[in-house]
Amino acid sequence: MEIFDYLEKYDYEQLVICQDQTSGLKAIICIHDTTLGPALGGTRMWNYANEEEAILDALRLARGMTYKNAAAGLNLGGGKTVIIGDSRTQKSEELFRAFGRYVQSLNGRYITAEDVGTTVRDMDWVHLETDFVTGVSSSYGASGDPSPMTARGVWRGMKATAKEVYGNDSLNGKVIAIQGLGHVGHDLAKHLHGEGASLIVTDIHQEAVKRVVEETGAKAVGLEEIYGVQADIFAPCALGAVINDETIPQLKVQIIAGAANNVLKEERHGDKLHELGILYAPDYVINSGGVINVADELEGYNYERALKKVEMVYDNVAKVLKIAKQDNIPTYQAADRMAEERIMKIGRVRSNYLR
Repeated sequence: MEIFDYLEKYDYEQLVICQDQTSGLKAIICIHDTTLGPALGGTRMWNYANEEEAILDALRLARGMTYKNAAAGLNLGGGKTVIIGDSRTQKSEELFRAFGRYVQSLNGRYITAEDVGTTVRDMDWVHLETDFVTGVSSSYGASGDPSPMTARGVWRGMKATAKEVYGNDSLNGKVIAIQGLGHVGHDLAKHLHGEGASLIVTDIHQEAVKRVVEETGAKAVGLEEIYGVQADIFAPCALGAVINDETIPQLKVQIIAGAANNVLKEERHGDKLHELGILYAPDYVINSGGVINVADELEGYNYERALKKVEMVYDNVAKVLKIAKQDNIPTYQAADRMAEERIMKIGRVRSNYLR
C-alpha cells in the first residue's frame, strides 16, 4: 500500500501511528478533513489480519465520518481510530489511558468516542487523560452509550425509505432481515418489533441471536443465509463491504437500510443496486444518530435536544432520496453530493475572514 498516494487521492490531513509498549497499545488515528470543525469519530477495536488492513480501515472510516458529519449538519470534520486487538480479551485501563494521551497530544484536532469493540467504560478511561472524548458515562454529565440513538436514527431513516417505496412510512407487517445484533442491532430489532415488523436475524454470537429471538419472536438464520432470505428490507448492522459481487445476486429485498459503515464494497455496487431498483439508504446518512447524539455533548448534553436532532435522520434520508430521484443518480452519489456541497459552502464562508 502506497500510503501517501492514498492520502493524496482523497485529500487526508493526518495519519498518526500510536504505540505503547507498557500497555500493548497499537492504534491508528486518522484525520480526514477539518473544514467544518475538529474531526469527530469513534474508536474501533478489532483483530485485524495485518497492519495494512487496520490502516486501510482507519482511512476509509475517517473519510466516511467527514461525509457523515457534514450530511448530518454538524460543524465537525471527520476522523477515526482503530486499535489492533481482541476487544474481548485485550482491553485494560492502561491501554485506553495510553490512547487518551495520544488523543490529548492532538490538542483538539480530533475528538473520539466509542465504536465497534469499545464501550462507555473504555471512554471513561480515555477521559482520565483527555477532555477530547465523547460518549463517556452519565456521571460525567454526558450521554453514555450512543447505540440507542444510532438505532433510533436507523429506524427513523428506514421509515423514510419505506415511504418512498411503499407510499407510507409504516413498517407494520414488513419483513426485515437484520445482520448483526450488537448494541445497535438489538435496539433496532426492538423498535421494529414494537412497530409490528417480522424479523429474520443473524449474528456471529449465538447468545445475541438467542436474546433477540426470545424478545421478538424473530426467525434465526445462518450467517451466509441472511443475504438470500425473502424480505422487504435488509438491515446490515455488522461490519462493512457486505454489498458486493457475491451477495447482490442473492438479494430478494426492495430496500437496504442499516447501521453498518461502508456497506458498499465498491461504489460500483451502489450503481448495481440502482440498476436493479433496490433502494439503498446511504450508510453514513442513516446511521448518523449516534454521532449526532455525542456531538450534543460538546454543547453541554441535553437529552431532549439530542433526541430532536436524531429524529431529523428521517428528513436527511428523505432529502437524499429526493436528490437521487430528481437527478436519476444512485443514492450514494446523492448523499456524497449533499455532504460535499455543505463542506464547500461552509469552507468558502470560513475562508472569507481571518480568525
